[in-house]
Amino acid sequence: MRMTTQKLTGVGMLITLGIVYGDIGTSPLYVMNAIVDQAGRGAMTAVTPVMLGSISLIFWTLMLITTVKYILLAMRADNRHEGGIFALYALVRNHAKWLIFPALIGGAALLADGTLTPAVTVTSAIEGLKSQTLGPVHFSGSQGWVLLVVTGILVGLFLVQRLGTQLIGWSFGPLMLVWFSFIGLVGLRNLFSDPLIIRALAPTYALRFLVSPDNRQGIFILGSVFLATTGAEALYSDMGQVGKRNIYGTWPFVYLTLMLSYLGQGAWVIHHASQLRAAHPVNPFYAMVPGSWRLFAIGIATVAAIIASQALITGSYTLVHEAMGLKLLPRLRIKFPGSEKSQLYISTVNWLLCAVTLGIVWFFRTSSRMEAAYGLAITLTMLMTTLLLHAFLQQRGHRLLAQIYVGAFGLLEGLFLVASLAKFVRGGYVTLCLTVVILTIMVFWYYGNRRRSAHVEDAEYVSLLDFLPQLAALSRDDQVPPFATNLVYVGHVAPNYAIKRAVVYSILDQQPKRAAVYWFVTVNETDTPYECSYTVETLGTRNVMDVQLYLGFKKPQRVNVYLRQIVNDLLKAGILPDQTPRYSSVPGRRVGNFKFVMLNQQFQDLGTEDDLPAVDRLLIGGRLLLQRVSLSPQRWYGLEFSDVVEERVPLFIGHAPDRTLRRK
Repeated sequence: MRMTTQKLTGVGMLITLGIVYGDIGTSPLYVMNAIVDQAGRGAMTAVTPVMLGSISLIFWTLMLITTVKYILLAMRADNRHEGGIFALYALVRNHAKWLIFPALIGGAALLADGTLTPAVTVTSAIEGLKSQTLGPVHFSGSQGWVLLVVTGILVGLFLVQRLGTQLIGWSFGPLMLVWFSFIGLVGLRNLFSDPLIIRALAPTYALRFLVSPDNRQGIFILGSVFLATTGAEALYSDMGQVGKRNIYGTWPFVYLTLMLSYLGQGAWVIHHASQLRAAHPVNPFYAMVPGSWRLFAIGIATVAAIIASQALITGSYTLVHEAMGLKLLPRLRIKFPGSEKSQLYISTVNWLLCAVTLGIVWFFRTSSRMEAAYGLAITLTMLMTTLLLHAFLQQRGHRLLAQIYVGAFGLLEGLFLVASLAKFVRGGYVTLCLTVVILTIMVFWYYGNRRRSAHVEDAEYVSLLDFLPQLAALSRDDQVPPFATNLVYVGHVAPNYAIKRAVVYSILDQQPKRAAVYWFVTVNETDTPYECSYTVETLGTRNVMDVQLYLGFKKPQRVNVYLRQIVNDLLKAGILPDQTPRYSSVPGRRVGNFKFVMLNQQFQDLGTEDDLPAVDRLLIGGRLLLQRVSLSPQRWYGLEFSDVVEERVPLFIGHAPDRTLRRK
């Protein structure tokens, strides 16, 4: 069944719960536990002020960052219904050139810090079983078996990604509804033991607590409070999966149940402070659950943790896909297992995430150590999103609102960044190192392309019309041995029939390629899943064809199959001359052979380009290195079993004339 993501429906909201709220929805598993740890379990004497202040900070953090910034503001900045920092950058990149920097930094930090989400949530859920006795079964207090179970769950989750997010949303949506209902009811049950804790919703408690002597951590307590809203950026990235209206419809319910859980945990801590100082520290989330409900709580928490991981993974696919479209990352193989273009699967990203996440699990080993490192890099992403949203508001003519917005949220998120800097030595360096690695790849790919283009001669593009007489003459020239019946160049024919000069160079220069028909094919991806159509222009000839191929995102890019059908259509219409081969194993065959030429444009030798600046040489060299490990054009266009010639051609670097050269 196909879901129309741009309409508010009951089915749509159910799937939304299963796709986008996993990260932020599982924060009650570890946020209060992290706050208690940071406040000092054994030294926390003023329990009530600490709980009131912490819950107030959580409430207003969710209100300001998640609700105001992302739900009400950022989601209005959608790019063809897609969200995320790269989609936002695509909207504002013409506003100012420097905006590429926050886009690169924010995207790299989001992808890097997100690897901790599956690790910390699944580990937190499974640790609930440690030292528990459930009927005749007593679970060991050893962390070793926890790590093995977490590893199995994560590997299984990454294995099912190829099935598509719509199937996952259908299966996870009802379970996530149970999860939110459960944490809300348990929180409400504990809230009755101390109804006055509802006072924490007043902002005065948050402000007082930050400067109160009861808060021994000072501003650094915000590093743990920030964990409550880390899923907001992923929520924005996943907007294209379900549509903004379904997020608008579900967020009030999610926000309510989250706050009931935090209030319930706070009430439990106030009345059971002595248990926090026990030899085996307890997690307030599990501790407030009645004993008879404990097994169910651990089971549903594990499911919710899996869903949290799912939100991160689908968000990562979307980010990488958008980055590829903006030429910020190399081209990777993309599959569309669902019926929506936004529901995609990228195998390379999936297994890289799997490897890094498992590495983090075994490196940190416990959820408390992961919590200590979690959230540092994501503060960078939120700050970068703030800068891009500021440009978006200015671009829409809301200059005063833009200034108020960037001032308020810049200050707020700046405080969270400062508070999170303490996490660097406790493990935050891991995600920052990952951020640097991803950022380096993006910089080499993006700026390598830019600098390469800057050194290419101005006449990189030429008009195909100017070379029609030569192509006609070459087709008839018996002195040149035939190269192919149909010679195909897959690339991009721009308006006014502009093509890269390298294509003409390949056909006419050095060793001319004689063919009966020259094909210039442009593959256009459409938003319709199964569209398969084409247009063809003969340019007034019978041997030069400009083909525009329109393929839906669900259609495989088998250019050779489509082109053979196009040739048959043109032969039947009498547009092409007869191509019947003299010898063939196929009776009645009318189509001649094909040869596809893939151009690999390169510098002749980067090391000998004396007039090329060192920085440009480094960037272009890095870009060429990445090109070697990215998906080849043959595989991208489905030509693995076709007759393909990969041809190296120069990039036509422009050289100033050497004025010292003299004739003797």
